[in-house]
Amino acid sequence: MDEGDGLEWRERQRRAVRAHAAADERRRAAEQAEAAELVAWFVAEAIRRGLPTERLTARAYDGRGRYRTRLRGWYVDRARTRAVDVDGRFHLLTVSGSLRARLLGAEPQPSPPPLIVGAGGRDGESIPLRTLLTRRLDGGDEGP
Repeated sequence: MDEGDGLEWRERQRRAVRAHAAADERRRAAEQAEAAELVAWFVAEAIRRGLPTERLTARAYDGRGRYRTRLRGWYVDRARTRAVDVDGRFHLLTVSGSLRARLLGAEPQPSPPPLIVGAGGRDGESIPLRTLLTRRLDGGDEGP
């Protein structure tokens, strides 16, 4: 194999890696768009059914404390670590604990909703987002 063949092979490999990464990004974007539609549907349906909102709290990463937030919405899991706010944004309600958060409240940032909640987690438990949201709607005032 001469040097030219090696350069061509490396360039083909680079193109293949870039194509694979682009396809993976398109797949992720499509999944996030589908999940965002599910969350928007959930908010519309929760409002239509008169499901009451509540002030959401966040939990410290170590699980020891809970912190107030400015968010209003609906918890969608029993652990109360995942929620949808009234603006249709999905939140993982875990934050780093701090004195500032204790005094002023935490500000969890929205995150893209996953189509499969808990996928890749250590406990091996996962559930489709649609199922999780439907259960919350069917639970009504009782919660998740």
